[in-house]
Parts: sequence; structure tokens; C-alpha cells
Amino acid sequence: MRLAATFLNTYRTLHPDAEIDEWDLWDGSLPAFGPAAARAKMTVFGGGTPQGEEAEAWAAARAAFARFDAADRILFSVPMWNSGVPYVLKQFVDVVTQPGWVFGVDPVTGYQHLLRGRGKGAAVIYTSAVWGPGLGPEFGADFQAPFFTGRLGWTGIDDVTEIRFHPTLPGDAGETGRIAAEAARDTAKTF
Repeated sequence: MRLAATFLNTYRTLHPDAEIDEWDLWDGSLPAFGPAAARAKMTVFGGGTPQGEEAEAWAAARAAFARFDAADRILFSVPMWNSGVPYVLKQFVDVVTQPGWVFGVDPVTGYQHLLRGRGKGAAVIYTSAVWGPGLGPEFGADFQAPFFTGRLGWTGIDDVTEIRFHPTLPGDAGETGRIAAEAARDTAKTF
């Protein structure tokens, strides 16, 4: 969160008129994507219109997507949890990744990435305390970036900059923190 704050402070200084929407996925505003929403998704896939409880779940997901889609530039702060991403980030992906919004499917050519060519870009801050680049498998593996940067690319957002902070158990947290903060400031300057 400190690196995200460093990024945003730099960005705000350079772009004082920019409209910034900070979305804390833990604040309860992200809708659930349970059975009613899944049925709504399959109804839409089948060419139908969700009704009743399904329509309500679909509308909540649509509102979350609209908030996400309103941004041209997006900053994500992604800590590693149990060799992956926090479940609320996966929930976010599941809520906004819907047919007709993020992707289309053609029976011959496959998936269409509907956010491609819309000028969207992302910066992703990846952090972990045990795994780090250059460490052996006994310290784990990077399941964050392959999943999340890969998912952004799949949507069509392929202008992605990664900022990494991996102080690791055997590493120097002070020096790696300084380097990561510098990367956050530099990325914010060109974002």
C-alpha cells in the first residue's frame, strides 16, 4: 500500500486535475458473484435476458464493470497470498470478466478481447515477502504476475507496467524498498 501511495502522490502532483477513483476491494462495494450471477452469465451466453434475482446480480456486476471500465489508466496493488493473489482480487476478476463487456466468443475464431484498442493501460505493484526473483523453488514461485498480468492481457489491456517489491527473507528490505519506490515514482511520471 505504501508503494501505491507513492505512485499516487507522484501522479497527483504531476496531474492535479486528474480524476482518481480509489477502489478498496475490501470495502464491501464489490458484489458477490454467486449462483444467481453465474446463471445470469449463462443466460446472456445463451442469448437471453436475465430475470428476477439473476437480473439483480447481473446489474450489480455491470455496475462494477462500469466503474472499472471508466478508467483509462489503472493502478493495482497485488500482494502475494499463499502463492497467489488475494481472493478479493480474484472475485474482482470474476465479477468484471463477462461476455459482451470484457470478452466475446466467436465459434470459429475463439475469444475476442473487447478492451483492446481502447487506450487502456495498467500499472501493477507486485509484492511478496518470501518468494522473490532469483530464489530457488524452496521459496515458492511467482503465481501473481502470470495470472494477473496474463489476465489483463487477455482482456485486451496489454500496456502493463510491473513494479515489484520482493524483500524476501534473505534479502535487504530497505534497499529493495528504495528501488521499488523509485520504480513507482518513475512509472507514475510516464503513466
